Amino acid sequence: MSYLAVEDLSISFGGIRAVDDVSFAVEEGEVFAIIGPNGAGKTTLFNLVSGIYSPDGGSVRFAGRDITSLPAHRIAPLGLARTFQNIELFEHATVLQNLLIGRHVHRRSTALSHLLFLPAVRREELEHRRRVEDVIDLLELAHYREQRIANLPYGVRKVVEVGRALCLEPKLLLLDEPTSGLNPEESEDMGFWIEDINRDLGVTVVMVAHDMGLVSRVAGRVLALNEGRVIAEGSAAEVQKNPAVVDAYLGAD
Repeated sequence: MSYLAVEDLSISFGGIRAVDDVSFAVEEGEVFAIIGPNGAGKTTLFNLVSGIYSPDGGSVRFAGRDITSLPAHRIAPLGLARTFQNIELFEHATVLQNLLIGRHVHRRSTALSHLLFLPAVRREELEHRRRVEDVIDLLELAHYREQRIANLPYGVRKVVEVGRALCLEPKLLLLDEPTSGLNPEESEDMGFWIEDINRDLGVTVVMVAHDMGLVSRVAGRVLALNEGRVIAEGSAAEVQKNPAVVDAYLGAD
């Protein structure tokens, strides 16, 4: 059974079929990319998989469990985390505070024990901080630890959002346009981190991307969407040569 299995997933908005009977499967340990022109339904598909939207039809299974009808706050503790194309961070909080927010799904202590700051709470807080520091080291964010998000350049904010998702200790990470808005050097660094996350942390990665250089470098398989439908699937080289993909990006001759 595939680690992530999407079958005949569909959703419409105002009569427009944004995702139209999309099916694909991702194996554990894989880096899987979803590409397509603007408006192809890529982010909508992520919103369906992560529980932000409820589909009109179809199913989503993760690690053998049907998560189709689960809301996002119940999916995250199962080990599925995501980033957003438009950065969703707390701008007036520090990098460290934003990363600690990513640990919320692992909090086990009660409000009363926090109020009394019992020894179990102190141990839990130390463990959360240790996990966050591991992410800071991995993504080379030590220099920015105490800085507010609002004062950081865009490229660093993108990395912080990936870091916050990693603080959930995900088994599956959905990355929505991880290199959008980044310069070539920042994009190259992001590629290295995606490889590290997959190889060293053992996290399965599914990413939406326009950066075909990144896709060719890190993704084992690629799914192409257009107008909410699957038009191609295979290696990056195979998908880029597919006539339907060329037509979707460049238009018919």
